[in-house]
Amino acid sequence: MINKLRYGNTNTFFIGGASGLLIDTDLPGTLPAFYKSIKEHNIKTGDISYVLATHYHPDHIGLISELTKQGTKLLLIDIQKPYIHFSDEIFNRDKRLKYEPVNTDNSVIITVKNSRKFLKSIGIEGEIIFTPSHSEDSVSLILDSGICFVGDLEPIEYLGAYDENLKLKADWELVMSYRPKIIYYSHANEKIT
Repeated sequence: MINKLRYGNTNTFFIGGASGLLIDTDLPGTLPAFYKSIKEHNIKTGDISYVLATHYHPDHIGLISELTKQGTKLLLIDIQKPYIHFSDEIFNRDKRLKYEPVNTDNSVIITVKNSRKFLKSIGIEGEIIFTPSHSEDSVSLILDSGICFVGDLEPIEYLGAYDENLKLKADWELVMSYRPKIIYYSHANEKIT
């Protein structure tokens, strides 16, 4: 079961299963809207066992601290560790946000190489891949069903406008090697391939 949650500026997704996985969150201060959205989809906070950030920019991690305080575990890819606090300085500029930096005490750290094994252990068939063209900590989740979550990866139809961006081209070649059926973006409508 996949639910697209739209309660702010960032599309977030919930994959139900033996242990539910939330992909991305929105900005701090959106928790009431998040609660309303999950309620509309009949999801309880207890259903969310893990949260994965496709990358650690402000509009993807704003609720992670609040969710981990409630028992959700952070699923952290080892290549993302140096970037966890990338957004702290940005959030500190606006004290009204009441942002708490991400705490890794309640996290599970895995590599992209062992992501398939971990995901299988929580009832999800797929893997996490490294897609660094947007940022050095960007990852994408590719499900065996053909559904892909690519975060802020520039939409594939724009690829021609970025002839010189070899990282973007390499990312899309990797994603497309999985023969995706549906590509979900964080800030664009999904694309059926």
